[in-house]
Amino acid sequence: MIDTTQARPPVVDLDTWRRARTELLTLEKVATRLTDSVAAQRRRLPMTPVPNYTFTGKDGSITLAELFEGRPQLIVHHFMFHPDWDAGCPSCTHFAENATPHRAHLKAMDANFVRVSRAPIGKLLAYARRKGWNTPWYSSYETNFNQDWGWTDPDGNEGPGLSVYLLLDGQPHLTYVTTGRGVEAMSSYFGYADLLPYGRQELWQQVPPGWPQF
Repeated sequence: MIDTTQARPPVVDLDTWRRARTELLTLEKVATRLTDSVAAQRRRLPMTPVPNYTFTGKDGSITLAELFEGRPQLIVHHFMFHPDWDAGCPSCTHFAENATPHRAHLKAMDANFVRVSRAPIGKLLAYARRKGWNTPWYSSYETNFNQDWGWTDPDGNEGPGLSVYLLLDGQPHLTYVTTGRGVEAMSSYFGYADLLPYGRQELWQQVPPGWPQF
């Protein structure tokens, strides 16, 4: 529980608060325009062809091209799940529960969203049932997909992130990849947490003296 008696915002009159809020709003608008500019540059990235890997889903073998489900665009969530694990990565689980899009809305934009992990399909489906998830989840266990594209390093360590593809004449092309904090924009949790007076309470964040961090 946060001790609000030790660290809290200063109390001011309404006019002072409005001036401070207006000053922050100016900065927020700069950030919004910068985000728009980054997105515009992202849409101008080139693309590179990707082999049409064969994954395993709940109904058996399925190719990368088939993951598009008839749409030209595809987003893949690379969920960390080592073949030896019996449960998925906690941070990837957190992301899945806070950042999985409503697939019908993406499909209306001619895009699909799926999840891919290296663990065998049986483990993935069991974990999905345990969590109550219904997002399509595919196993790359019998392929070199993870290793070829850096989602598993030479030592077998898993890496999380998102990758985006465009399908042209049956050939998948990679258009974008993001890892680490690059996935935060898709998470509703982080967006809401950043609105709170005490923020995420993480050690790396800049906070006033005495603010709780862990």
